[in-house]
Amino acid sequence: MSRTIIITGASRGIGKAIALRLAKKDINIVINCAKNKEQLELVYNEIIARGASCQMYVGDMGIFENVKDMFDMTHDSFGPVDTLINNAGISIVGLFQDMKPEEWQLLLRTNLDSVYNCCHFAVNDMLHSHKGHIVNISSVWGVCGASCEVAYSASKGAVNAMTRALAKELAPSGISVNAIACGAIETSMNAHLSLEETQQLIEEIPAGRLGKPEDAAELVYSIINGSSYLTGQVIRLDGGWI
Repeated sequence: MSRTIIITGASRGIGKAIALRLAKKDINIVINCAKNKEQLELVYNEIIARGASCQMYVGDMGIFENVKDMFDMTHDSFGPVDTLINNAGISIVGLFQDMKPEEWQLLLRTNLDSVYNCCHFAVNDMLHSHKGHIVNISSVWGVCGASCEVAYSASKGAVNAMTRALAKELAPSGISVNAIACGAIETSMNAHLSLEETQQLIEEIPAGRLGKPEDAAELVYSIINGSSYLTGQVIRLDGGWI
């Protein structure tokens, strides 16, 4: 049987790596990004080249109506969704007292509301089939917090709590819900770091390197192809850093 997977925030970085790792024959993949249609089309072409079927949707996942449209498109093309990867997210770095209310709302909408919106529709699909996997891409800052990233830490802490709670609710229906709390990964989200700052960071990580998007993709692959008995976990992927 074919499998239908939705991956949000898939135009680059971790989301792109996940999409390419999961792309193969008999897999239906829906990829999303908020704005960058050109980059998303490049990912689409790579997925098709690997033998998977693919659809793409450009729109902010923090907006409920956009998510409904994306799921309607998915149902029309592929049928119900059995795997959801919530990866869409942004970070705003700066002192808490300098953060504007509209920045706070934007970050929470993108990082947290998007998870609610996508789960709202995916869970209904999964309940009908009595199976499914949800993986939320989170952060170690949601576990321990980060100075100058208060809003980001708060949003990821909420995602972690939601993961644990929703897993308990859905486990009787054979649906697993887990989160990957990423550490320092080589993505554009860390592009603000200077070479010196990056080297100092690497020296703090026992594994001796930054993580790669492919590290996260490999863990996602393992989770969604494993037992549904693994659920309610916030798995730190940080090279032993935290």
